[in-house]
Amino acid sequence: MREPLRVLIADDELLARRRLARLLAALPDVSVCGEAVDGDSVLAAVRAGGVDVVLLDIHMPGLSGLDAMALLPEGGPHVIFCTAHAEHAVNAFEHGAVDYVLKPVEAARLQKALERARARLPTRVKPAPVTAPVASAEKPALTRLPIPTRQGLVLVSPDAISHASLEDELVTVFTAQGDFLTDFTLNELADKLPAEHFHRVHRRALLNLAHVTRLEPLETGGYLARTARGHAVEVSRQSARELRRMLGLRKGAEDEG
Repeated sequence: MREPLRVLIADDELLARRRLARLLAALPDVSVCGEAVDGDSVLAAVRAGGVDVVLLDIHMPGLSGLDAMALLPEGGPHVIFCTAHAEHAVNAFEHGAVDYVLKPVEAARLQKALERARARLPTRVKPAPVTAPVASAEKPALTRLPIPTRQGLVLVSPDAISHASLEDELVTVFTAQGDFLTDFTLNELADKLPAEHFHRVHRRALLNLAHVTRLEPLETGGYLARTARGHAVEVSRQSARELRRMLGLRKGAEDEG
């Protein structure tokens, strides 16, 4: 049985906070740990502790959502932006947002975003009696990703995918079977692939860490991830911090800034 995901709702509009609270109340293993109406109250709530995820609006009085996120402490909660403004998505992902959900927020979309955030958290599991196993409410694991090509539908095992990248508005999926152009967006691929293995390391890249053989530091504070097939995938500075935390590495000098 999983520990509840502790979620802070941050929006200056009362109706928006009420909608999110109602959606969260209907989800399993989720609890609302508080509400905030501006960036300063977000930071105060995070400093008080007990927050795993912040559902953060972009436009709020004082500090914007992006400003508040930049001031969150290292190792602080993950951020899911919930906003009506699609134009800030690229900037949000570059700063390390887990997801970017457009209003009006739908329950299924919110749940996907929360599961992605949960996959990045250290596991906190409640012991369950051996005689009373709990059936999983999660969707079945994807065994094959269907990729339409000119030669037909290619079925690829997620384990065989090293990464996916966006170039000139086209997404390419790199696999042990070859490289395939797809109509899927990176967000759609992230929704379909196992969140515990695939990580959005850059606004233009989704990476399977199981295929990474080397991480080369960059002057920007990020990494260049080298895959077993010799590809190079750029990892943003914020995602590099996340990788160091996931891999149990000590913080670098760039983490102090």
